[in-house]
Amino acid sequence: MRGTPGTEVVHDPATYVEGAPLDVLDRLREQDPGVAWVEEPPTPGYGGGPGYWLVLRHADVKAVLRDADTFSSSLGATQVRDPASGEDLAYVRQMMLNMDDPEHSRLRRPIQRSFTVRAVARLEEQIRGHVRDILDRALSSPGQVLDFARDVAADLPLLTLADVLGVPAQDRMLLFDWSNRVIGFQDPDYATSAVFDGASGTEMARAALAVRPGPDEAGRMPDPRSRAGMPDLYAYAHHLARHRQQHPGEDVMSTVLAQGDAVGVEEFENMFWLFAVAGNETLRNGLPGGMHALLSHPEAQRRLRAEPGLVAPAVEEMLRWWTPVMVFRRTATRGCEVNGQPVARGEKVVVSFLSANRDPRVFDDPGSFRVGRSSRSHLAFGHGPHLCVGAHLARVQMRAMLTELLRRTTWLEAAGEPALLQSSFQRGVKRLPMSWR
Repeated sequence: MRGTPGTEVVHDPATYVEGAPLDVLDRLREQDPGVAWVEEPPTPGYGGGPGYWLVLRHADVKAVLRDADTFSSSLGATQVRDPASGEDLAYVRQMMLNMDDPEHSRLRRPIQRSFTVRAVARLEEQIRGHVRDILDRALSSPGQVLDFARDVAADLPLLTLADVLGVPAQDRMLLFDWSNRVIGFQDPDYATSAVFDGASGTEMARAALAVRPGPDEAGRMPDPRSRAGMPDLYAYAHHLARHRQQHPGEDVMSTVLAQGDAVGVEEFENMFWLFAVAGNETLRNGLPGGMHALLSHPEAQRRLRAEPGLVAPAVEEMLRWWTPVMVFRRTATRGCEVNGQPVARGEKVVVSFLSANRDPRVFDDPGSFRVGRSSRSHLAFGHGPHLCVGAHLARVQMRAMLTELLRRTTWLEAAGEPALLQSSFQRGVKRLPMSWR
């Protein structure tokens, strides 16, 4: 055993139900060289692994993510835990997220056109309309306590993703269930998510539900990061592809299908998985995480109400302070060093966005929440060639929601403690009770 003391709580998903171990991350980051070895003991549903190097400083995280030749996204994929089999690894390597160049650029280049500033601008009125509709429902009874995570934050990325992917709006709760099962596989509340019943969905949705897996006798679902774990998602992707081939639009799936044979079947399935799941979760957790920051810092709320022009920097500070995606993994292609720490060929190198976003070398008094802070150098959307393609779209949605919510209310206040996701990957918020005036 060579794990650095303290890393066991960082690795354990149960830790995060009580809150991210920020004090431990701070201590590990300030110990030279700011790189710690983490053991991977067995956890529920996972048999353990060989361990990994956790990179904690902002500059080192950026250096690892920039150097794709040395730190590969493809060798072992980008999730901390290894795929269960060689077959599973081969399949997830067909996802853009788990590719190195030139394959990564081949798939990313045409998709980027759907997420440029100009392309997102065409969606802004739809986004504002979604925000108005959501708040019409959520703020229908003055003085009521609402769950911001469930009643407000969950629906906006689903509605926007439905627009972006070309998914009929009535099927959007399929995306909710898929995200729960994938991102919340470590959390018993989410691992078997089956909210969508299909009664109000399309024929495509009902066909997908026919192959939705259920828990085994021990209550465990199949691994959602394997192809066998998400047959309903992949079935829906193919039904949607046939629909979009007959009715093409400006959505992402139509763009992918227009590439013809340049995109393989498994690449298409993984592309749909990536946008349906990853495209939902960062915003779904970033919005309530940001709201939690605002509720727990009343002076920040007062300043933001007095200076509405601070909404844009406030969104960046929310993303920095909360950091929805906490870690991502790379694999060393050769023997190398990270800030002087030797790393052997084939070892896992896991970057901590959560730690990097609280590095005092970059952010003054990083534990404080300041809506006027210049936080754009945060790494909540990653860095380098795999920088989140939907980052601008997420920012636009957060700004639209925050602007409209502040316009419609005079004060927001916590009405209980948030319920947090059991996950060492996503810093998730399951429930966030709040009152409003």
